[in-house]
Amino acid sequence: MNRVLIIGAGGVGNVVAHKCAQLPYIFGDIWLASRTLSKCEQIKAHVRRNVGRTIKTAQVDADNVPETVALIKRIQPALLINVALPYQDLHLMEACLQTGVHYLDTANYEPPDTAKFEYKWQWAYHTRFKQRGIMALLGCGFDPGVTNIFTAYAQKHHFDRIDTLDIVDCNAGTHGHPFATNFNPEINIREITQRGKFFENGKWHYTPPLSLHYRFKFPAGIGEHDIYLLYHEELESLVKHFKTLKRARFWMSFSQNYLTHLRVLQNVGLTRIDPVDFQGHKIVPIQFLKALLPDPASLAKNYTGKTCIGCIIRGVKNGKPRHYFVYNICDHAACYREVNAQAISYTTGVPAMIGAKLILEGTWRSSGVFNTEQFDPDPFMRDLNLYGLPWQETFPKKGFDGFLIKKKTT
Repeated sequence: MNRVLIIGAGGVGNVVAHKCAQLPYIFGDIWLASRTLSKCEQIKAHVRRNVGRTIKTAQVDADNVPETVALIKRIQPALLINVALPYQDLHLMEACLQTGVHYLDTANYEPPDTAKFEYKWQWAYHTRFKQRGIMALLGCGFDPGVTNIFTAYAQKHHFDRIDTLDIVDCNAGTHGHPFATNFNPEINIREITQRGKFFENGKWHYTPPLSLHYRFKFPAGIGEHDIYLLYHEELESLVKHFKTLKRARFWMSFSQNYLTHLRVLQNVGLTRIDPVDFQGHKIVPIQFLKALLPDPASLAKNYTGKTCIGCIIRGVKNGKPRHYFVYNICDHAACYREVNAQAISYTTGVPAMIGAKLILEGTWRSSGVFNTEQFDPDPFMRDLNLYGLPWQETFPKKGFDGFLIKKKTT
């Protein structure tokens, strides 16, 4: 039976630990490690109560490569699942190289002092991982991750050529707080306050932050929500691996309440990532803000409503135009009942478990650094239905434009 080491004891780490524990025939021995051992112990207690299995815990500083290497050598896992911070991706990849252990993460590397996320730093490890005979699977969450697999599935089964891709991500849930982020506040706010970026006609185009937005009607009773163009990391790998794409965009929903709070925080400087002097000390404002906001994992208990994440694709099949929409609906309250998590953590943690499962059983296996869309999508799509994230597909007549209620100008 396979041993795995999960690093990161936040909301996603909690989900990954629970979902791995549900599959003892794949995950025979589960270790959970974090800088804060008490968080690991809390998750351990939840897993024992909810699943009836006992996982093991350890303390580790994921920024410290020698410390991580020592832990890996002591535990001897087959795979390291990284659900810590994106800042730590390269450190953990180095530790895996030194120990010959497969690697998986859910978000690409981002330098701590620069709000810029791209795959170049991790793709640069491909030759070293290939020579070591081990595999790194990047971005195996939902977006990135499942959205990449949705696209690969569409290409395999429904299109001869894909022309356009619009990824839509809506959280229609309510957590009861005036302002909170659904995952690490520092990473979340850095992401959405950057310029928008999309691919069209062979070039990348930029927009002011949150300036391009539409009113969009989501399925399954979720209804109308404002969606805003962002840059999301999966666009980079999808454009690289799907050569026929003429346009690729990413959209996320935000409430006006959320955006009003965000503008105020920006205006007073609390979203800055550069150090400032405060009473003789250097502090980073966004890190101070993180300490003030609710822990995303704490939102789960009172969260209600649903999420919808999917891909709207236009292309050609048998010489005829085709529109395709593939998506998942996830219920916050149902996630809490199962694994003590809200849907944002659940939709990231379940795909991480599935990716780990496919690696360990040899279904997805190669040497080097890969994105999820580079493998056969069918086993992953099957497992989404089996392990908590069932997907649906439709063939709308008008594609993305058919879901728009009214164009909003800035």
